[in-house]
Amino acid sequence: MADRDADEIKRDIEQSRAALAEAVDEIAFRTNPKRVADNAKQSMIDKAKTRQGQIVIGVSGALIVLLIVKRVRKH
Repeated sequence: MADRDADEIKRDIEQSRAALAEAVDEIAFRTNPKRVADNAKQSMIDKAKTRQGQIVIGVSGALIVLLIVKRVRKH
C-alpha cells in the first residue's frame, strides 16, 4: 500500500463519515415505528380489498356470528 498524506486520509475519513451518516439516516427512516405501522396498516387494507381478502373476511365474520349464536343459545 502506498504512503498516503494527511489530506488523503482526512478526505477518506470525511467520505466514510458521510456514508455512515447516510446509512444511519436510512435505517432510522426504515425502522420508524409510525412508518412501519402505517405500512402494515396499508398492506392489510390492500389485502382486504382483494377478492381473496373479502372471502376471508366474510368467512371469519360468519364464524364469529355462529359462535355468538351458539354461546347465546347455551345460556
